[in-house]
Amino acid sequence: MNGQPTADIVERIRDIPIYRRSIEQGHFPILEKPEIARDFPDNWMTPRLAEALAAGEAEFVLSTGTNHARMQIIRPPYFLLNSYYRLWSEHPDISATWDQGCQRVSLTTVLATEHVARVNAKKRGAEPDTLPDLEERRLDARTLYLNLRLDPALWEREEVERMLAEIRTARQAHPQGWYHLDCSGYHLAHLVRKVNEWGLWDQFPQPASIIHAYEYTPVNVRRFLQRHFTCPIIDLFGSTELGYLYYSDRDGRYWPYLDQMNVELIPVTPGSQLFNLIVTSVRNPHMPLIRYRSGDCVRTLDGTPDPARISRFCGREKELLPAPHGPVAQGDLDDSVGRASPHVFLHQLRPSGDAEAVLRYTTFHDAPLEPAEAAALEHSVGELTGRRCRVEHRTHIAIGKSGKYAWLAKDL
Repeated sequence: MNGQPTADIVERIRDIPIYRRSIEQGHFPILEKPEIARDFPDNWMTPRLAEALAAGEAEFVLSTGTNHARMQIIRPPYFLLNSYYRLWSEHPDISATWDQGCQRVSLTTVLATEHVARVNAKKRGAEPDTLPDLEERRLDARTLYLNLRLDPALWEREEVERMLAEIRTARQAHPQGWYHLDCSGYHLAHLVRKVNEWGLWDQFPQPASIIHAYEYTPVNVRRFLQRHFTCPIIDLFGSTELGYLYYSDRDGRYWPYLDQMNVELIPVTPGSQLFNLIVTSVRNPHMPLIRYRSGDCVRTLDGTPDPARISRFCGREKELLPAPHGPVAQGDLDDSVGRASPHVFLHQLRPSGDAEAVLRYTTFHDAPLEPAEAAALEHSVGELTGRRCRVEHRTHIAIGKSGKYAWLAKDL
């Protein structure tokens, strides 16, 4: 795509105030999040949208804003969920679990569980319970949310046994005992570690399929999960405002899922092989986004800006770390850590000025790395970042208020 929308897309957005000037000029600049928020919602309002809002066919929601400012958007009810369900139903490796009507068990942030509980309480005209029961954590007929704690590293045995029992209940709904596990890779890894620690594998039935789509999943976490589960483990990439754009196959290769979308890749700095993701999408009829900077960074198989050759989703543009050889993204640090040691579980880089950094890490086995491996990790991260790096073992790295982990601590 050359950056400008096609004639049919222009026709579909002609009445939306935010795009009128671009249509008149025949040029659409990159759409930034502050521009979307300016004069919201008037800058998006059309008679058709007003009717949809009045009829309940459109709703106001906030983007997740895990590590960036939250943004108000307008979309159809269950827009992201329907995008998820459609992709699940069409995915070549896991569509069988959709066709078989498997229950979907979701193990992710407590904020997601709380959102479902609030929605259900609103339907009842009540306040959500502090500890919502199983039925209050059902999103729909086939989806149950498990987690009730912010930090999964602090799950106690009683909580883990309760979640495993709920998984078994969901599994019983299928004649062959199949269920689909939807998760944050980190949360599932924490659960596996607890199950290992307490010898609870006889209470944890193997899922028929797994999708991790809530946040970036490090290479070591994915390897750890692959050692414990034999089913396909699939990654989805998307956002609240766009739906899902790419999916991985069971071997980790990414494929485009760009229904009613186009994608451009623009170098984050001149000559860089790290690219910003620019998306044109009319999939959401109430708020089509034209040349929208999603804030995500990607790398491709050959270093060219070809969206069909995306090999890695590397994290957020706002979290890039300046380095002598070009900006460092979350995925770059993750690759560096994964090459140095398969034993690192969580890691967080804390730069100090332009010359030094500390990498704090935990391991899957809780013990510090052997000296040679720790030295290799220091060297690998130091070479990537251009800083003198020191590694520090921790038994616990706190999760963020959003229920997700920050890989970079820029405040030090």
